[in-house]
Amino acid sequence: MLTSIISFGVILAFVLVAICVIKWWNLPLTGVTPVPLFTFIAILFTSGLDVGLIMFPLAFDYPLYADTATEPAYAFTNPLALEFGFWGFLIWAFYFLTTFYFCAIEPRVKFFDIPFVKLLNNIVIITTCAFTGALFLIYMPYYIAEVGDGETILPVFYLICFLVILVAAFSSTDLKFVRVLSVSSTILFLLLILYMFLNAGMSVGDLASTGSNIGGYFTNIHKFIIPLTDYHEFYLFWWFAWSIMIGQFVSRFVGGLKTWQLLASLLVFPSIPLALWFTVLYYYHLNGIGTAGFPNWAMTIVGIVFVINSFDSLIRLYTDNLNLTTERFGTVSYVLANAIGLFVLTLLFQSQWLQIQWVGSVVIVIYLLALAYMFFVKRDRLSGLTGNAQTPAE
Repeated sequence: MLTSIISFGVILAFVLVAICVIKWWNLPLTGVTPVPLFTFIAILFTSGLDVGLIMFPLAFDYPLYADTATEPAYAFTNPLALEFGFWGFLIWAFYFLTTFYFCAIEPRVKFFDIPFVKLLNNIVIITTCAFTGALFLIYMPYYIAEVGDGETILPVFYLICFLVILVAAFSSTDLKFVRVLSVSSTILFLLLILYMFLNAGMSVGDLASTGSNIGGYFTNIHKFIIPLTDYHEFYLFWWFAWSIMIGQFVSRFVGGLKTWQLLASLLVFPSIPLALWFTVLYYYHLNGIGTAGFPNWAMTIVGIVFVINSFDSLIRLYTDNLNLTTERFGTVSYVLANAIGLFVLTLLFQSQWLQIQWVGSVVIVIYLLALAYMFFVKRDRLSGLTGNAQTPAE
């Protein structure tokens, strides 16, 4: 059942991407708070990715993808191509679709202003935000193996998780913090890639030869559209769960890109650091290079920054949507209420009481409701789009 739901959702999304690009190819898109392209990509990259990017590949994904005896579905290509396919390039089209929608269409149709839809969307945002915290909490012991036995979630990890959420809640009080943190963490991630590259003793030739394995993704790109395995299905639901909220948040920062430029930017620019990161880690995997000590701590620190980035942008989004602002409640109440509420939800995800597949399924339902509303209620509003969210046509 879940496989059919996500397969339908992915195919629907790609069809809608094709329609938007073909119909509005040269439409300039401008958000309510436009920023330069690098800042926009930094905000997108750090908001749209989380701690799994740091923690999953080396410890879990590469060994899984290499074990084709257990998972024969992965035998058609190499682990690096699979990892890139699960995280990069084509699936960023989901974010293009929702960013385009919130720049060009939502200001006209106001679907997300409908009370029931607003409530449902913000439940999705809050629960997905908590899922990010749960991933961080669950996998922290593996990366801070110097603390504890490397498996058990000790009280200190709960404390770290709560403090991270607390910092993110404070960061969300001002968009200036969000923008600065996004750019800073993008630079920090690039520095981490450089450090891991040097720590492994890699040469540029090693990087190129190892990275050439990514070609296995592009020659098999069609195989990544629907789930290969239950684990791939989990990834696709994860991306779907994020898609609406990321588009809603980052659309405000689009600075005049045309539709095709926005698509190209989202497919290409985030994929470059992803390709470099996964290539360096794959070199570690192939050569059995350990990461104990400072490399683990470096990855953990960057992972923490990524979690803060994900949290602060999403907290800012749902508090703006629900008018739960610092102006209304005060900074202290705002920060504590968000931190405590999200930490409780994080514990629910960590206990498996909540599942990201459920959230992704709800997002697919929202897609269908939005399409029905546009074409049966607001169809006349889809002509003559300006792409400018600052001055929507009445």
